[in-house]
Amino acid sequence: MPEMPEVQGLVDFLRLKLIPPGAPPATIAQVEVLSFSVLKTADVPLDALSAEPLSGVERRGKFIVLTAGGVHLVMHLAKAGWLRWSDALKPGPLRPGKGPMALRVRFAAEGEEKPGGFDLTEAGTKKSLAVYVVKDPLDVPGIARLGPDALDVDYATFAEIVTSHRGQIKGLLRDQSAIAGIGNAYSDEILHAAHLSPFANAAKLDPDEVTRLFEAMHAVLEHAIASASGRPAAELKDSKRKAMQVHARTGEACPVCGDTIREVSFADSSLQYCPTCQTGGKLLADRRTSKFLK
Repeated sequence: MPEMPEVQGLVDFLRLKLIPPGAPPATIAQVEVLSFSVLKTADVPLDALSAEPLSGVERRGKFIVLTAGGVHLVMHLAKAGWLRWSDALKPGPLRPGKGPMALRVRFAAEGEEKPGGFDLTEAGTKKSLAVYVVKDPLDVPGIARLGPDALDVDYATFAEIVTSHRGQIKGLLRDQSAIAGIGNAYSDEILHAAHLSPFANAAKLDPDEVTRLFEAMHAVLEHAIASASGRPAAELKDSKRKAMQVHARTGEACPVCGDTIREVSFADSSLQYCPTCQTGGKLLADRRTSKFLK
């Protein structure tokens, strides 16, 4: 799932393409919907996006927001969605089919005979990719529910969020209404960097542990964003995978201590951790309701 660093990388990439410094901004020429389930709104027509040139490309949590005048194209890539950019899309309408293609956005730019654009694709059969056309980003329920951005929240607010949460710290980090931008992969990485168990009770963390968590969150996300900055959209996924210390590295050696990275599997996801770095050598039981193997 694309998380804050990859979404920020996509936003930075699109901003350079669509609102280049010293040049006129591009205009949305056409939006083609290939999968009707992807478009979640109907109040604002798609052609309203073409009324004015783009005035903004920004990130809200894990949402991408393109602004043209008073209309916003909001995209959430969900678990298996991705954005694929092309400097010169082939002309002609697309044909709906059973493939991963969900939506295409074409742009018009001054002086370009073959303007570029991007496709939104989604792998797998579970379709969660979501696109909204709205007059206010807060009309999107997911944006309206967002908590403070992980890199904008100050320490005092962060500490209050953590110590008032009655659940496991892994779940809190992934809760977009509490802290926005972090998903499954980076929560694993942050907890590993903070030397905390993913099953630790958030409300029981002591001040030193909360401080370590806050510092690890900033260090991991800032490093990942710096790595994503300037990369083409096509390179962001591989860059993310290569940078992971524990996430998706079950059975490999921990790069910090050399212990074997372990996994806890759930119905539709999994987490990875290092026993030596995070749980005092104890193995977490592979069940959501258990704390440790006896």
